[in-house]
Parts: sequence; C-alpha cells; structure tokens
Amino acid sequence: MTEATPDTVTTPDGGRPLFSIVSAVYNVSRYLAEYVDSIEAQTFDLSRLQVVLVDDGSTDDSREVLEAWAARAACEVVVLHQENAGQAAARNAGLERATGEWVTFIDPDDTVNEGFLSSMAAFVAAHPEVQFLSANVVLRHEGTGELGKHPRWKMYTDDRLVDLDVATSFIPGSSTTSIMRREVIGDLRFNAGLRPNFEDGDFAVRYLLRAPSRQTGFVGSAKYFYRKRADQSSTLQTGISAVGRYSTVPREGYLALLHHAREQSGEIPMWVQHVMLYELSWYFSSEDAMANSASAIEGELAASFRATLGEIAELLSPDVVDSFSIRKLQPHWRDILLHGLRGTSWHTPYAVIDQFDRTKKLVRVLYRYIGEPPAEKVTLRGRATPPVFAKVRAIDFFGDTLMWERILWVDARGTLEVRLDGARVELLGGWTGVRTRALGARAIANRFRRPGRRRKEALARLKVDPVRVLAARGPARKQFTDAWVLMDRIHDANDSGEILYRWLRDNRPDVNAWFALEKDTPDWKRLQADGYGSHLVAHGSLRWKLLMINAAHLISSHIDAPVQRPPAILQHVQPKWKFTFLQHGVIKDDLSKWLNPKQMDVFVTSTPGEYESIAGDGSPYVFTAKEVAMTGLPRFDRLHEKAQRITGDACDLILVAPTWRNWLVPPLKAGSQRRVIDSHFFETEYARAWTAFLRSPELTELAARTGRTVAFLPHPNIQPVLAKMDLPDSVLRLSFDGADVQEYFARSAVMVTDYSSMAFNAAYMDRPVVYFQFDAQRVMAGGHVGRAGYFQYPRDGFGPVVDDVEAAVAAVADIAENGYAARPEFQARIDATFPLRDGQCCARVTAAVEALDRPLAR
Repeated sequence: MTEATPDTVTTPDGGRPLFSIVSAVYNVSRYLAEYVDSIEAQTFDLSRLQVVLVDDGSTDDSREVLEAWAARAACEVVVLHQENAGQAAARNAGLERATGEWVTFIDPDDTVNEGFLSSMAAFVAAHPEVQFLSANVVLRHEGTGELGKHPRWKMYTDDRLVDLDVATSFIPGSSTTSIMRREVIGDLRFNAGLRPNFEDGDFAVRYLLRAPSRQTGFVGSAKYFYRKRADQSSTLQTGISAVGRYSTVPREGYLALLHHAREQSGEIPMWVQHVMLYELSWYFSSEDAMANSASAIEGELAASFRATLGEIAELLSPDVVDSFSIRKLQPHWRDILLHGLRGTSWHTPYAVIDQFDRTKKLVRVLYRYIGEPPAEKVTLRGRATPPVFAKVRAIDFFGDTLMWERILWVDARGTLEVRLDGARVELLGGWTGVRTRALGARAIANRFRRPGRRRKEALARLKVDPVRVLAARGPARKQFTDAWVLMDRIHDANDSGEILYRWLRDNRPDVNAWFALEKDTPDWKRLQADGYGSHLVAHGSLRWKLLMINAAHLISSHIDAPVQRPPAILQHVQPKWKFTFLQHGVIKDDLSKWLNPKQMDVFVTSTPGEYESIAGDGSPYVFTAKEVAMTGLPRFDRLHEKAQRITGDACDLILVAPTWRNWLVPPLKAGSQRRVIDSHFFETEYARAWTAFLRSPELTELAARTGRTVAFLPHPNIQPVLAKMDLPDSVLRLSFDGADVQEYFARSAVMVTDYSSMAFNAAYMDRPVVYFQFDAQRVMAGGHVGRAGYFQYPRDGFGPVVDDVEAAVAAVADIAENGYAARPEFQARIDATFPLRDGQCCARVTAAVEALDRPLAR
C-alpha cells in the first residue's frame, strides 16, 4: 500500500472546525452527487466543517468527482488518494488529517438530513459532558425509494442524553453513524484486519471504553439515511456471505473486544455485552431466515466459528442474555447461547402446548433438548400413553444440529402430564405462556376456544358489519356452507388448485367446490369458456367474502399470506376453514424456515424422498405424519394423461424454463402476490446467462436440424420483462397467463431449467432434463428461497448439471442424439422418484381432505 497523498485541499477562512467528516471512497461515483448535495444542504455553518475524502484506489471516476467538488466547496475539503487497502485503512488515513473537535465517518453512498450537523452542534452545546453522539439511522431502499425503520429506531424517538453504564436498553451506534471527540480518539485507529465488517463497531466500543464517561447523545433529529443498494453490493449486504464474517470478525473482533473490555474495566460492562448480543443476533436471524446466505459456514470453518461462539457465550452473563431486549432474541437462540455450545445435555424445564385438533381430540406438545434426549413419559388420566404422531426435528445452526425439538401429537381426552427424566414439567400455552403442571381435557379445549362474545355484544358487532350479517343469513349459508374453496394464485390459475377443482366438479358433485380467482384475467375467461364458470368467484368481491366466511376448507397450490390469511377476511372474522397445501411443485430444497410458521392441516407431497424430508425424524420441518400426505400433485393427473397422448414428433419443443431469484425482485407489498422486476435486471448475471443460451447459434441450428422449436417459459415473476428481452425471432416466447402450461411440458422434447421444481413435471412425463446452474454457489448457499435440502442435483437430478452456456448446449445436443430420450442412469432416477404414476392424485388428495372432518379411530 502506498501512503495516502493529498490531491486537493480547499480551506475557507476560519478557525478550527467543529466537525470533521472522514469518508472512505471506493467506486461509488454514481452515489457521490447525492452525498455532496446532502452536505452542501446543511443548515450548519459550513465554514466550521472539514470534509476529508480518501479515494481508496477507485477504478471509476470517483476521484475526479471529488476533486471537482473540492474546487467549488464552501467548506474545507481534503481529497487524498491511496492504493486500494480497504475501508478501515482509508479511514485511518483520513483520520490523520482530521482537525475538527468532533469526527464522524459518513459513508459516501449514504446521506444525512439537512439538520444533521445543526442538531449535533445544538446537542453538544446543551450537554457539554457528552462524549459520543449517535444519529438516527433510517433505511432507504434504493430500488423503491421507500424509507424504513432501523431495528434500533426506538432509541431515537427524541433527543436524549443516556449514560450507557446505567441504561439497559441502549447501545451506541457505529462510527459511521456517530460523532466522537477528536481528543478522545487520540491514537485509536480502525482495525484494518476486521473484514468484511465490524471495524466501525469495534472502533466505537473501544472509543467509549477510553472516554472519561459513557455519556451518549441519542439524537433523533439527526437522521442518517443508510442506502440499501438494489444490487445488494454494499459491504454490509455482501458481508454476510464472506468467510471473514465467520473467522476473523468473531475471534479478532467480538472475542478480542470482550477481553479488552474486561481488561479495561475489570469486568465486561453490560452495555458491551449488549453490543455483542446485538451483533450475534444477526448471525442467528440469518440462519433462521427463509433465504440463508451463509455460504461460508461449512466444514472446518463452521466448526471453528462454533468454537469461537462458545468462547464468546462463556463471557456473557446469563442474566444479560436472559434480559436482552434491544433486538428480539428467539427462545431457541437464547437456549443455544446459554446451553447449546457447552457440550452438555439439557432440556427445557417445560413443554409447550400450541395446537389443538378439536375434531380428532389431539393436542400438540413440544419440548426442546440439547445432546442426549431425555427419558420421555406422557400420561393421560395417570396412565402412560404413547403419542399418536411424533417426530424429532433438527434445529441446525452454523453447520451443525445445536438443538432438537420433540413434537408430539397426544390424546387430549383426559388429564395430561409430561415427565422428562422422571420429573414432571410445566405445560405452557405457547413458548411464553402461563404455566401449569397438568391440564384436563376441558382445560385444553378451553385454551384453544375462540374468544366468545355475549349475545348483546355479538348483535352489536353484526349491526356494524354488513358482511358478517349477510354471511350469517340463509341464502349465503345455504349456498356456501361446508364449501371447499380452491385457488392457485390470486391472479392466475392453471395449477393443482384448478385441476382439483375441475376434478371435483366432474367427479364429486356432492362436494360444494368453488374456485376463487381475480376477475377478467385470462384464466378467468378460459374457465368460463370451458364451462366451469358457475362456481367461479371473483377474488375480493362481496360474494367471495361471503364464501370465505362460510367455507369449511381452503385448498391452494400457494401458501402466501394473501392466499392463506387474506386481510379482507380477517377484518371480519377469524377463519374457521382447514387449510390444505397442494404445493406449487415437488419440494427438493429446505423450505422449512418459510413453511414452518404456516398453519396447514394437509401438506401434500409426491415422492418418497420429499415425504421423508418433511415428515421424517431428523428433518428440519415441524410437520409430522399427521399433516403430511403422499398423494401426488393434482396436476400430475393431467400430466399423466397428456404424456400418454402426446408422443414422438409431437414433442416439438426445446423448453427453456428457469426459475426466479429473490435478489432480482423487491419484497412483496403486503396483501399482494405480484412482484415487480428490479430496474437492474438486464445487467444481472441471470439475464446475461439465459439470454446468451437462448441466442446460441449452435442451439438455433440444433433445433432447426431436429425439427424442434426453442421455447422460453420464464417464471411468472420474470414474465413482466419477457417482451423486452433481446431474443432471436426463432425463440417462441411463452407465458403462464391463460395458457395450458401442462401442454408445454407434454410437448417438450427436453426441458432446460436451473433449479425449478418444474423439472419434476418433465420427469413425471419421462421427458429428459438439463440443469443449467451458472450461479450454483450463490443459490445453493441459500441466496434464493430456502437452502439445499435432501435433493442433490448431481446425485438425484433427472439430467446432466452444467454451469456454462457451451456445456448447456452440448448437453441438449447429447439428448437429441439419443433420440430426445434420457440416458439410462437418469431414467432409472425418474423411475425411482415416481414409483406410482396412475392418474389418481386428485382422488387421493380428496380423501386426505375428507379425513380432516372425521374423528380419529382409536
């Protein structure tokens, strides 16, 4: 590294500045205009401001932009340049030139409000004893422009002075979003070895430990707008998957800081422990997230991280861990920190009762343990009673199972007790509920009874809620009582929901089956044209509300909140329907983080591997054989019929059908299932890779030579940009809207996909598959929805796995040379995956739904 050298210095007249802003700049030219504007817009006297900008070897025009601003700036601006050495080294270089009484380290891709410095200056004047000023961080989502609350927003509801040595619900902000006294900083420097993050948090804590006091200003009026980049390229956004986050940061950052704090103070102050717990909570929440990006955490690295985490946990006071409330710690996170890293066996001193099946008189009982399972004994009316359904769920963190959860469905027709290792444990109504040591049958039923209302109160409610009045009246009740409501997505059909609906209307007229769909969509018109419009209901309409309030069953291929718990119904009643999850496809990845919180009564599966991965012992799912049924997807019945009818040269498509990526689209808005593609889509690796494959001259020639057509069927979330993609005229663009997608599968001579469960559709019909996985490392690490599960593509896939365009085209060509048939090893996998292909999936699903309404045979 070369020493930072000054390029430009602009110094207006005046004495020593009150504030110095030190910013490390690296390839952020596109953000610098906003950064500069936010500083120039300050209501603070800019003659008392110094800005030190360190260009850390940028390869874009950041340096030129900085120099141009320095030449016209109204404040003192110092522009330094060094070879790329990292953010910490750049800040240290800038700190050498900082002359202000107070110093802050604003990132150049972020901004501050116009009163930022004025608010800080006013607070210093009002509280001369303050040592540290912490700004109110506001999240700014670049893709949408929306502002969001930071997890620590409650600390900034006003401007207040807090003594961290006394306070229990405050922690300091990082050096980036805070302001510190230059004289206290002294020779303190950022630890350049702490990568990819925490060097700013480490700096702030070490600063406060050397300060005369921990008097900290939480200045709510000073707002720091943190940019959440749309392309997820910031240090914080990418850091979660970096190796250093699991090696260097925990050992040289967290652990070293705890030892340093103990050396400085004789014991580790509570506020320092709170900082550590706050930092560690993000590791746990990342592991518990629906999409986990912990790509580095495996093998030896995972083992070393767990060892370091154990050392950190030993230094934390159990009382502090138990009482920490700055960010929510899930109960199992606390238990892992307190018990799960010590190498000894332990179990919860209670069991949780959290679900009750009123029809079958079964109650769900849960407890957790670490290490060896405790001796378990469930008694009913004083007699040992084995559970009706049971399993052990693995709770995995950081590459290992750190805790187990025992799930029992037990008879609830008498007084229930649970003993673990011979001791009767308390029974909780929820993980934080009221405790008791025994529960009778009536008490169990009462715990799960819907809140009742006195007749007078109920009538008053009905008078002000016309929807409930109409739903309770004769015509609606007569028409919709015991209704089965079937759905796919709100705005489209053509999946297992529609297929089961058609089967019920054709084969089971005794079932009061209805289909809900957004009106006047292509699928709406198609269903009406096909003669299935009489029981078609417009989603969101009054008639739909009356139907849903009276429905006995809701059955859908999707389980998003707008489908399963529609807000338009919840505002009137708590749903009484039982929910059947038909699934959108065969589950091959670990979707437990997404599905475990969902309430479902029937969970449809299709293959032995899928069933065992969800209902079996040691799986990460909470569902047991009580909920999970291996019936096959209803849409498989149609695939079975089409596979028999469409053969040979009628299979005329090279079907290209990739799935989506969650980093391509912003989060769903509440109550919606429609996603909007990010504006950077065409710059992504995803768009480039699939466009290159579809534009391959070799693929075009192969299709023409073998009498096939290349057809592109992107995931529904990608459909909005289909028309804008630069594809050859020979490529047939296909859509899910209003189309018979099963016909596409049947016509495919080969399917090219990436990770889509649609490959199971093709395999079910004995169509060969190619997996084009150019971004496997990111996806397999959990960068998309879910994580790698039981299904391993090289071992279990229905075709070759490739990672570049040339290999993908070659794989298609090999299948074409084999007469567009799968090679023997792949055909053997297909046969083992689907041992029963008989066209009876709809009948089996119907039987599983009907069984919900029957008492359990004992």
